Amino acid sequence: MSARILVLKAGSAASNNLIRSLKAGDPSLFVVGCNDDRFVLKKSLADRNYLVPGRAQRGFAEGLRRLARTERIDLLIPTSDVDVLRVAELRVRIGCRTFLPAKRVIKRCQDKYALTQFLRQRRIPAPLTYAVRSLRQVDAVFRRLKASERLWCRIRKGTGSLGAIPVTNPKQVRSWIEYFEQMRGVPPGSFTLSEYLPGRDFCVQCLWKKGRLVLAKMAERVEYIDSGSPSGVSSTPALAKTVFEPAVIEVCRQAIQALDARAQGVFFVDIKESVDGRPCITEINAGRFATITSIHDLAGAHNMAVTFVRLALDKKVKLAEPYDFAENYYLVRSVDTLPAVLHANQFFEGISDGR
Repeated sequence: MSARILVLKAGSAASNNLIRSLKAGDPSLFVVGCNDDRFVLKKSLADRNYLVPGRAQRGFAEGLRRLARTERIDLLIPTSDVDVLRVAELRVRIGCRTFLPAKRVIKRCQDKYALTQFLRQRRIPAPLTYAVRSLRQVDAVFRRLKASERLWCRIRKGTGSLGAIPVTNPKQVRSWIEYFEQMRGVPPGSFTLSEYLPGRDFCVQCLWKKGRLVLAKMAERVEYIDSGSPSGVSSTPALAKTVFEPAVIEVCRQAIQALDARAQGVFFVDIKESVDGRPCITEINAGRFATITSIHDLAGAHNMAVTFVRLALDKKVKLAEPYDFAENYYLVRSVDTLPAVLHANQFFEGISDGR
């Protein structure tokens, strides 16, 4: 497939993992990277790289349009939530294709509280959640969730488990929120409290076009990169494995169809199991690939990143069924090392047992 792809935030973990997947699936793809941070850009794996204005600067749209014209770009792919929303707002001015969900869907998904309320109103499993609009409300919210010994406190927007922590009493919540408001500049009213979900942690990544589910894969997060986060969990696992749970994928399918009957683009959904094993959607990332996209691209019959490009460019995509599962594959990640996708049998190759 001859195509020229522009990847935003080039040099970041998300963009480099995506570029590796694209090149592994189709080496003929020409990838252009851009970033407003020259230090991060220097690490980019793209074939050609450009320094561009930041998304908040006036020259951002013009810079992308000029770059798209100069490099004859066929498709632009954002790799962060903030860029997904900004590109969705500018898509008619950029001068090349994007393959993004509707802006209203993106905005709803980027507010975790609004998304949770939307899902629960439609009887789609999501954790019981209340907004904490002021510190005075904390005790009242705790009483409404009193059936749980442990609750989950987190910020409505953002990635990487920012501001997320398990709590057992109102004092912990007030101290946590006060810290983020005073030291991190988080606006008042940004936090929520919800039921705590102790079960398995899944990532389901799926591709849609005109309301049809084209391809879906899922992985279970087994261990997390130790970032010192007090929450103890993160969307960035150190170890993940391929799994196939039809009930989990069905919940994701229902949620995305509820968001938009004409859904298109890539969605990745975070799901945790409740104490009774019920899969609950904790967030939906609309319009971007998961940072752990490697396990969805390099295991199984279909490379999801390349399939996304084919769908975006209206190329033929014929799949016997949308569910692609390769058993016993693992993603191993760490700081400052390349992520590896390996079959279980490969972990014993070249290793002697010295116990």
